[in-house]
Amino acid sequence: MNFLPTEEQRMAVEGFTRFLEDKLRPIVQRYQPDKFIEKERMLEIFQMMLPYGMGGNGLISEENGGMGLPWLTYALMYEQLARISGDVALSLLIQQLGAYSLEVCTNEAMRKKYLPRMVRAEIISCSGISEPGVGSNVAEVTCRAQRDGDHYIVTGEKTWISNGHYSDFCMVVVRTSSEGSGNLSMILVDRAEHGYESRNIDKLGLNSTSTAQLFFDHVRVPAENMMIAPGAGLKSTLVLFEKARPMVGLTSIGIAQAALDKAVAYAKERRQHGKPIGGHQLIQGMLAEAATELDAARLLVYRAFDLIDHGVRSEVQSAMAKWYATEMAVDVASKALQVHGGNGITKEFGVELLFRNARMMPIPDGTTEIQKLIIGRALTGINAFS
Repeated sequence: MNFLPTEEQRMAVEGFTRFLEDKLRPIVQRYQPDKFIEKERMLEIFQMMLPYGMGGNGLISEENGGMGLPWLTYALMYEQLARISGDVALSLLIQQLGAYSLEVCTNEAMRKKYLPRMVRAEIISCSGISEPGVGSNVAEVTCRAQRDGDHYIVTGEKTWISNGHYSDFCMVVVRTSSEGSGNLSMILVDRAEHGYESRNIDKLGLNSTSTAQLFFDHVRVPAENMMIAPGAGLKSTLVLFEKARPMVGLTSIGIAQAALDKAVAYAKERRQHGKPIGGHQLIQGMLAEAATELDAARLLVYRAFDLIDHGVRSEVQSAMAKWYATEMAVDVASKALQVHGGNGITKEFGVELLFRNARMMPIPDGTTEIQKLIIGRALTGINAFS
């Protein structure tokens, strides 16, 4: 495994980073801390990033209008976005995975109808998996899709849905019969055509982007909107998690890098006891630990994406990357706040926002505890979920 960037990758990252500093940072700073980025502005941001392959088009094949970037190349650029704005990065993550899900789904009609507009960043998607009583165990989904002639009647509630309030359509994991994981499916519900309601959730952090509850009240959806073969919803969702989890880890790495950058800059400027605090051993120790943890997390994430690029199943490696990187970000952001002392808990220095954002990341796409159970199951062959 050689993770040294190629010349092409290096140039792509440098060009995108310049764009982020010059164009995106001034925009997102107007929304900090915690001001909600409107849907129209988020779409505008996506469209600004399209030339770099970062508006939802990067991982889509050239045949379908995208750039066909390798996952690792995409990851190198995505980290820089997460360093500038975890909120925009998280929203783009859901958008890109939504486009990817459309490209690989078996429903050609849905792909032709929605994917071109996704690739042009004209509409926003979301995925409906979690429910009020269902988190990481997708097999327990209760949202129902009952067959009614040429339609399905979708009834239920989804929660913790990233991009939910923005979304023009939702790819909903539903139960098509009463029991068993083999009875889960995925159906595309269009907000304008079929109707569903959304309500944003106020959170600890990452409040500049949408996390929402979605409500499906006997929504009538054509049967032709089934994205995959009925009953294949669980397998499809678990495969998608393999891609999503290292991306969540990478979001955390970007947040942690921003926190470390602030801590290093502050340690050079702030003086105590006759010299910059960066000259004190305990401060240097914290910075060294943070930098090492960051690099370790990067290597885990890069390995997961390298496996994905090579078409190798990576459930365990993705779980390791997600677990370690998200918990690492909490620790690094906490150290950065500690380096700032009293100033760290004020909103003026921006470190407390990074800490709050970092603390959000161990939760989505399977908590840290769930990732450990996935790894433990692989090691022992014993399923601790049941």
